[in-house]
Amino acid sequence: MTQAASLSLLATCPKGIEGLLAEELTALGATPGKTTVAGVYFDATLAIAYRVCLWSRLANRVVLVLARAPLIDTAEQLRDAVTQLPWREHLAPGKTLAVDFHGKSDHIRHTRFGAQTVKDGVVDALQLAGQARPNVDTKTPDLRLYAHLHRANLTLGVDLSGESLHRRGYRRDVGHAPLKENLAAALLVRADWPRRAKAGEALIDPLCGSGTLLIEAAMMAADQAPNLSRTTFGFHGWAGHDEACWRELRREAEARASIGRKRCTCQLFGFDQSPAALSAAKANAMRAGIPALITLNGQGLGALSRPEALQAEKGLLITNPPYGERLGELPELVALYTTLGEKAKAHFPGWTLALFTGNPDLGHRLGLRAHKQYALKNGPLDAKLLLMAIDERADGPTQAAPAAVERSEGAQMFANRLLKNRKRLKKWLKQSGESCYRLYDADMPEYAFAVDVYGAQVHVQEYAPPRSVNAAQAQKRLYDALAVLPEVLEVNPAHVHIKRRERQMGASQYQKRDSSGERFEVREGQARLWVNLRDYLDTGLFLDHRPVRRKLFAMAQGKRFLNLFCYTATATVQAALGGASESVSVDMSNTYLDWAKDNFRLNGLDETRHRTVRGDCFQWLENATASFDLIFMDPPTFSNSKKMRDTLDIQRDHPRLIELSMKRLVPEGTLIFSNNQRRFSLDPALVERFDVEEITERTFDPDFQRRGNMHHVFVLRHKRGAA
Repeated sequence: MTQAASLSLLATCPKGIEGLLAEELTALGATPGKTTVAGVYFDATLAIAYRVCLWSRLANRVVLVLARAPLIDTAEQLRDAVTQLPWREHLAPGKTLAVDFHGKSDHIRHTRFGAQTVKDGVVDALQLAGQARPNVDTKTPDLRLYAHLHRANLTLGVDLSGESLHRRGYRRDVGHAPLKENLAAALLVRADWPRRAKAGEALIDPLCGSGTLLIEAAMMAADQAPNLSRTTFGFHGWAGHDEACWRELRREAEARASIGRKRCTCQLFGFDQSPAALSAAKANAMRAGIPALITLNGQGLGALSRPEALQAEKGLLITNPPYGERLGELPELVALYTTLGEKAKAHFPGWTLALFTGNPDLGHRLGLRAHKQYALKNGPLDAKLLLMAIDERADGPTQAAPAAVERSEGAQMFANRLLKNRKRLKKWLKQSGESCYRLYDADMPEYAFAVDVYGAQVHVQEYAPPRSVNAAQAQKRLYDALAVLPEVLEVNPAHVHIKRRERQMGASQYQKRDSSGERFEVREGQARLWVNLRDYLDTGLFLDHRPVRRKLFAMAQGKRFLNLFCYTATATVQAALGGASESVSVDMSNTYLDWAKDNFRLNGLDETRHRTVRGDCFQWLENATASFDLIFMDPPTFSNSKKMRDTLDIQRDHPRLIELSMKRLVPEGTLIFSNNQRRFSLDPALVERFDVEEITERTFDPDFQRRGNMHHVFVLRHKRGAA
């Protein structure tokens, strides 16, 4: 194979940058042809193919195409197509082999089977030609073959790149969510960085992580081939390899990089508040050979301003911030994106902001309008690159003050309602001393949230919108609310925790959502209680039952107390502090019983007198023999937990539960029964058998009086002479 011969090749790339790759191939001297999904076919000489491997900033792989065969469906057809190729020209004796197979057909359904079939075809062809059978090495083969089968069309070739070209070799230390090197390069090309670099503009990444964007930008500015530091490519084990040609191309690239690094006048700055990320960025820059071109500093986004050493008037602010893949991450991210927009407008007028995000709705929090948008993929995630011109300001970049956050009309109304509710509750909070309370509960139907304050932290529950509500509008309102809450309530966005509350089946309301273990202590009356706002749908403390717990505290002196469906046993803590002589708390969850014990220890309660029992309350009541003076029962509306013998439907099953509980109640005792089914109706037969008083209206403090059906509470006693 001569250097001047034209070869048929395929360059693969991340989805969405095929057009950019075709332009890059042209600039490298190749002749692009058909563009396919995540790839571009092209013609080039061997020298240009090597140049693409060395210089392509966008490609994943460069494949020397040996065959493009149609009508391939069965293993026999695949094997025959492979066998017809002259494999002695590509695989020398004694060299190892591996096959990367992609795709499937009706008869070839597994990639491993496809790879095995291709390998068998190569072995057959070599043995027929009198060459020894090659060995397979899936990790470090001398020759790696590429096979792609799609809609019965087979593309087969030699992978000249070997390991994917996006792995430049400089990045061993990566941040939490690393951006692939060639995708980072594509973002820079889309943001017109190569032209900007030649014009002497600056580049800043305010959330640089492990430095991938900065390093790729520095290599572009210094005319350094992205894969110059790689020592091994796929073509090194290929029988057609021309080592002299390759060495000449490497010498040329080394010379260009040496000159380019010396001539580079661009200033590149990276900031991150994570010491580990900055350490990784510095090590990566060192391995890439461009540490002197990048200035890295530990700094949070809130401190972002024009660096003192910055000389260029214009430049590119580019970053890949977190996207908020989980609902609980959103409060901090809404604040982060808002801060980024404020800082950009205040300190970088005349610049361009390039934001790569998998959540364009968060991008809208910047307060800047994107003049260009590019749809891309970041791994499996759909993402967009938003390009925004930051307006010039007459007062100059150093004098500009951060612009006030512009609220929508709805967001302002939401903020006003929060302030109004806080003012309404102020006197009661001062008198009661309560630090945990509900501030807002879907007062405005468009903003369907419950907002609960726990000291210096905030718990937000988003009610799932009905299907009639536009999902995009609901998302926007959520972001509006999350932007408003920290400011109005004067809390750190990191202390705002959000969850989505939907109809819960069984024990799902108690199931774990996260595993942070971040709990903290709050006070309710004399009680000290642990709450966790992140890990579960509920927090460990039902705020609407606060008046009931006060009642139990007042009634418990000297009494034997039973708490059924006890959850974290906050009611037991109140009863014990109120003077209960002993107590039993029953629940099925080990997690919540452990939490209950922690609450007991926090309040110095004697666990020999205040016991917890794991069990199904129905079964426990059926087998119990002890009697109690005061019983509290607050069952879930519905449960189908596997730990239960039967399902629980509180409307259907409450008569049986109450009958069993009353059997454990002494003649002069009191049962307080509550539940949260909005349309609950007490069985009339119970009223005939027991003295029943509904006290629901008296069990709502001012923060819960908007929803009079949030729970139902009944006091039951034995009729005189009937126990």
